[in-house]
Amino acid sequence: MVDLESEVPPLPPRYRFRDLLLGDQGWQNDDRVQVEFYMNENTFKERLKLFFIKNQRSSLRIRLFNFSLKLLSCLLYIIRVLLENPSQGNEWSHIFWVNRSLPLWGLQVSVALISLFETILLGYLSYKGNIWEQILRIPFILEIINAVPFIISIFWPSLRNLFVPVFLNCWLAKHALENMINDLHRAIQRTQSAMFNQVLILISTLLCLIFTCICGIQHLERIGKKLNLFDSLYFCIVTFSTVGFGDVTPETWSSKLFVVAMICVALVVLPIQFEQLAYLWMERQKSGGNYSRHRAQTEKHVVLCVSSLKIDLLMDFLNEFYAHPRLQDYYVVILCPTEMDVQVRRVLQIPMWSQRVIYLQGSALKDQDLLRAKMDDAEACFILSSRCEVDRTSSDHQTILRAWAVKDFAPNCPLYVQILKPENKFHIKFADHVVCEEEFKYAMLALNCICPATSTLITLLVHTSRGQCVCLCCREGQQSPEQWQKMYGRCSGNEVYHIVLEESTFFAEYEGKSFTYASFHAHKKFGVCLIGVRREDNKNILLNPGPRYIMNSTDICFYINITKEENSAFKNQDQQRKSNVSRSFYHGPSRLPVHSIIASMGTVAIDLQDTSCRSASGPTLSLPTEGSKEIRRPSIAPVLEVADTSSIQTCDLLSDQSEDETTPDEEMSSNLEYAKGYPPYSPYIGSSPTFCHLLHEKVPFCCLRLDKSCQHNYYEDAKAYGFKNKLIIVAAETAGNGLYNFIVPLRAYYRPKKELNPIVLLLDNPLDDLLRCGVTFAANMVVVDKESTMSAEEDYMADAKTIVNVQTLFRLFSSLSIITELTHPANMRFMQFRAKDCYSLALSKLEKKERERGSNLAFMFRLPFAAGRVFSISMLDTLLYQSFVKDYMISITRLLLGLDTTPGSGFLCSMKITADDLWIRTYARLYQKLCSSTGDVPIGIYRTESQKLTTSESQISISVEEWEDTKDSKEQGHHRSNHRNSTSSDQSDHPLLRRKSMQWARRLSRKGPKHSGKTAEKITQQRLNLYRRSERQELAELVKNRMKHLGLSTVGYDEMNDHQSTLSYILINPSPDTRIELNDVVYLIRPDPLAYLPNSEPSRRNSICNVTGQDSREETQL
Repeated sequence: MVDLESEVPPLPPRYRFRDLLLGDQGWQNDDRVQVEFYMNENTFKERLKLFFIKNQRSSLRIRLFNFSLKLLSCLLYIIRVLLENPSQGNEWSHIFWVNRSLPLWGLQVSVALISLFETILLGYLSYKGNIWEQILRIPFILEIINAVPFIISIFWPSLRNLFVPVFLNCWLAKHALENMINDLHRAIQRTQSAMFNQVLILISTLLCLIFTCICGIQHLERIGKKLNLFDSLYFCIVTFSTVGFGDVTPETWSSKLFVVAMICVALVVLPIQFEQLAYLWMERQKSGGNYSRHRAQTEKHVVLCVSSLKIDLLMDFLNEFYAHPRLQDYYVVILCPTEMDVQVRRVLQIPMWSQRVIYLQGSALKDQDLLRAKMDDAEACFILSSRCEVDRTSSDHQTILRAWAVKDFAPNCPLYVQILKPENKFHIKFADHVVCEEEFKYAMLALNCICPATSTLITLLVHTSRGQCVCLCCREGQQSPEQWQKMYGRCSGNEVYHIVLEESTFFAEYEGKSFTYASFHAHKKFGVCLIGVRREDNKNILLNPGPRYIMNSTDICFYINITKEENSAFKNQDQQRKSNVSRSFYHGPSRLPVHSIIASMGTVAIDLQDTSCRSASGPTLSLPTEGSKEIRRPSIAPVLEVADTSSIQTCDLLSDQSEDETTPDEEMSSNLEYAKGYPPYSPYIGSSPTFCHLLHEKVPFCCLRLDKSCQHNYYEDAKAYGFKNKLIIVAAETAGNGLYNFIVPLRAYYRPKKELNPIVLLLDNPLDDLLRCGVTFAANMVVVDKESTMSAEEDYMADAKTIVNVQTLFRLFSSLSIITELTHPANMRFMQFRAKDCYSLALSKLEKKERERGSNLAFMFRLPFAAGRVFSISMLDTLLYQSFVKDYMISITRLLLGLDTTPGSGFLCSMKITADDLWIRTYARLYQKLCSSTGDVPIGIYRTESQKLTTSESQISISVEEWEDTKDSKEQGHHRSNHRNSTSSDQSDHPLLRRKSMQWARRLSRKGPKHSGKTAEKITQQRLNLYRRSERQELAELVKNRMKHLGLSTVGYDEMNDHQSTLSYILINPSPDTRIELNDVVYLIRPDPLAYLPNSEPSRRNSICNVTGQDSREETQL
């Protein structure tokens, strides 16, 4: 080892400390040669060129010095004119000779020498082989004219007083200024300076013209009026402004000729400058200019990045973004690569938006455009995908690149990204909030098949409506005469809000109590619906964690209400009794108490009654039985402050509640077919694993074709399979990965096996395929918008194919429940279109009135949307916009739709009110019953009502239908007529009455001209009712004949059963005193069954409710 170390050569001199102190003495003996490399030729000319021209900073200094010399020469000329005494006489010698003092002459000679030397040097450095090109340049000629006479006067003293037009140096100063500004922009790397340069050139040109005219006229008038500089300035301003007072005019022909020449020059030069300036101004208006750094640092702004900006997208964003009070001072900077649309330009010129919205034409992939938008100072960046393109994957790729570019340029800017395809989500996992369109779309379509109108429920929750307005008349539907529209519009104003429990008036008193206890009593007392919580130290939101969850003071509570608690005023019962203002708020057939109406408003909450549990001897809501009025129906158990293990109806995941009702053979076959677990494969990265029903064995691919037989089965249509439950048909263009989010909610673990519906995917929908896949006995048919039609030349025509196809299905299969997705919400009015339906026309007028009043949900009263049979995924764009203020909205929506599953969090489901449940009577009692028995939290009601027709119309329609339908028996006719009214039942037993009513209807239809306009319209409607049944019969015969041709059975095809005479709507968080009706569907958030595990330790109960809980709990079952 010693020998090896001794062989190591010593360090070079430059690395030794001794040589560093004593100097590099050994470097001279080194054989190495130091070589210097130059980017340019190492010649004297190249070094001068590098200093004077190429180097930006040194060139800028040289041009600044040259500009100062020219200004100094002009200043010396003005000083010479002011110091000169006006000479008497009109001799021409006064034009060629002036009085110039010796010091002034010395200064002008010095300036001329320096300027001429600099000009010759720059000409030599920029010489490229053509000497005449350098000599004949205008700046070089002017320099020769202004400098050479002074240099000659050095050698010829008699020429010291020779007149030299030094004032022409102003044009050389203008030329130096332009070069200096260009070098300045290059040095500081300033962008978008064309407008500034053009304005500067225009101003400098105008000043040079005026200064030249002033000095020229003053000098030429030395033999005339002897004008001074001020009089010359006055004359030039009056002349160039085309005023021409005439009090100061030139006298000599030379000065007049000079004025003519200057006016001609101005008429040629100035219009060219103005034209270039106007062109740049128009181009800047198109590109949008810049968002200044000063504004970005003193004001708050957000950036909206889109591929193409449409008027609907813009208005949805602006209306939803500025609906929140704390965002009124924010600015919106739109960054779009395309030119501004005409409609968008017209909207942005409105004063309300012109002061808030700034449009910039540019790309998010360019740092210069991101710098223009001041992305690094933005509060947030919204990146939206273009859903109108045929290739949605390509649209996602563009969105991903924009997100990457913004994250690279401004890492601290929060990102709100909209993506179309779920398989592209993992590329933007770094974004703060992401909304995947296909995930939400298919999940809502699936839940619509389980819980009716889920899409409408979610849409109303994530939209900001006028329900927050304190004035009742300002809300949607309050001007309508229809009672259901008033209730529907009032409840549509409910949104999701949050507050810390210890800071809340709604929930502070429930600290240490169970979640269901807090939810029920908060709704009972204040009319708010507590749906979820989040621990302070946990990021996961829990929807209805169940009665075992104990509320903590630091918990964040999520609740549904008309407005947030901070905007609510609280009054006690005595104050409310003295107030008579709110008594006229409700004018319905069944007048409700005043306190419940105000509680549903959300702006005033009243402490009406004690929230403690009642004793067993207290009054209870009950209905007498049919046998005896003295026997009461069972009462409802109180909601316990702390849950008892025995009081909760638990659900075992390994078993099924429906299996108890099946026979042993059915139970054995069911267990062999299904198992519960997680899907073994995920269709894309980022999908949330969901516990659901699975098959024990994978089905061969050949068996997935329903219309083709294979070696495993010989079935060729859905009827042959013998499904026990009705089908769910999905009509889509392609089978994408988003269908995973449609199947999983329908196969969720909490759904009983006996309720699992077969799912049929229909990639094309001609009539034959529809009949083979079982459309005649399907429970629901889901029609997904076709991607190939989204790129129509006219935007709103993108839904044309879908609308016409759905209308055909609606006419052929009137009893089929069709759920449709559209691209544009405005096209909802064409769903189930009836051209001469008076009720639809009235709804159209109502929609227009609501839109004029500024409603964001003007289409909400359309019957298909209110019933949940149509929705547009573009309505969920507001979910992304609301996330800026409510960062929890995306998480809550994903939990409601089942896209995410959090341990301990509940799920959305529904229950239907039957005749056995009507004893509960009110929504408050239903709330109590659910909280005390199963721990469910209701959040709304889906109600179906029959449309009211006039007596004559309904009587004629029913009589004609029964007269034409001679194939039905009297019992069927009697049963169907009793379901409608008593008049038609009498006619069904007497053919003579039916025949007379038919004759009377025909005579009525022939007497049209004798009646007034309203009567004629009424008769037209009656005639339409007369012929409607025959048209439906014709369509039914068409379907039956086609089924017979395909060899399909026509049994079960009921062409007469339709839903045209009913309307459905949603009541979100209705008031506690709202009466429940038959066939109401109640939306529930059910606790996670995994949270109900056996607990050996008994939970403590409320001392007041200890006795009443056990007695009433065993008696009541909903």
